[in-house]
Amino acid sequence: MTDTRKRLYYGWIVLAAVVFVMLGASGIRAVFGVFIKPIEAELGWTRQQLSGAAALSLFVLGAVGPMVGWLADVWGPRRVLLLAATVLGAGTILASFVGHLWQMYASAGVLMAAGAGGLGIATTATVAARWFVARRGLILGILGGAMSAGQMIVVPLSMLLIGLYGWRASFLWLGVGILVLALPVILAFVRDDPADMGLKPFGAGPASGAAFGAVADTRRVPVSEAMQVPAFWLLASTFFVCGYTSNGLVLTHLVPHAAEHGFSEMHAAQALGLMGAMNIVGTVLSGWICDRFGRKGPLAFYYGVRGLSLIFLLYVWNVPSLHIFAAIFGLNYISTVPPTTTLTANIFGRLSVGALSGWIFFSHQVGSALGAWAGGAIFDATGSYSWAFLSAAVLAFIASGLSLLIKEVPISARPSQIPASRSAPVPAG
Repeated sequence: MTDTRKRLYYGWIVLAAVVFVMLGASGIRAVFGVFIKPIEAELGWTRQQLSGAAALSLFVLGAVGPMVGWLADVWGPRRVLLLAATVLGAGTILASFVGHLWQMYASAGVLMAAGAGGLGIATTATVAARWFVARRGLILGILGGAMSAGQMIVVPLSMLLIGLYGWRASFLWLGVGILVLALPVILAFVRDDPADMGLKPFGAGPASGAAFGAVADTRRVPVSEAMQVPAFWLLASTFFVCGYTSNGLVLTHLVPHAAEHGFSEMHAAQALGLMGAMNIVGTVLSGWICDRFGRKGPLAFYYGVRGLSLIFLLYVWNVPSLHIFAAIFGLNYISTVPPTTTLTANIFGRLSVGALSGWIFFSHQVGSALGAWAGGAIFDATGSYSWAFLSAAVLAFIASGLSLLIKEVPISARPSQIPASRSAPVPAG
């Protein structure tokens, strides 16, 4: 008994392997922007043509979420991770050989995005939900932090490779790297479920109870059934606002907004770097907070602070104030992931979190696309980003209120389902 207690729980090894793979995948997903100018110089494609590949990539990244999440629930996350890593590696390698625009759309816009989506939160959330009951929020915070850390590692690496060997060699080495490093790690260390190794989820037991969705863990909740529960729409709606305010508006338009107010590109780039560093701190801290203080309250608080920070952005007056905004918004940038995904697992059960998180993440990407488009449209119409950021602030405040309406009750424990189970016919014989 003593030896068993001292032995490292295998779920931590699975988590470390998944984090390692996410570091590479999230970095490759975010790297396309640094390839735009070298590709333009060699192949003569316009910025709009290459931006179309980037837009397609964002859409595909979100669109594959429901599919890979469902596959992770049905197949288990291990096979999905293997398939996604193979697709990501193949797409990245193929991008190094493109000679026609449609080939860039197919490789970077579809294959790389689909592979990265399969290695994203829709799949990895199933690992957290299956292996961990206690500290589930912290685990999801670590996974969210891995997404930011990957960008901070791979983007500078790709820039170095481009400077030394050119953009084609950079794509080639990144693709080979993900195949050579990720596939063996997944094969060696990732397992689908604790039961495969004769274990129970970390922290599972009588004390965990309904607080961690124990009642709903016994079956998969289909999307059609989840859509009948208000909590699903509240989670999807608030995550839509998350995408609109973060990836869509701020990530796309912060640099030109800063330029409009007299800041140099270097100052804007420093702000983005600070924001990325604070992403890691904020996301891991968010997971810890959710484990200690619940999920609804922190989620509402995050959206409220986000709204206030966006209003503050309208009055940024010098470099220190720009960096203050970047630090606050960075802490808040992905902090919504742990409470949103943990609420999904707790309400609908750990065997359903992949597919449902995929749909909820898709709403995030729809919000991202709308935010990116709206920022440009509002600027063209008014000559300023002020109304765009104000619209994001208002949406953030609305999301804060909607978060408090979420009922964190496992779906199979809801009173509305009891009559159906009692009235079910008993098979003869």
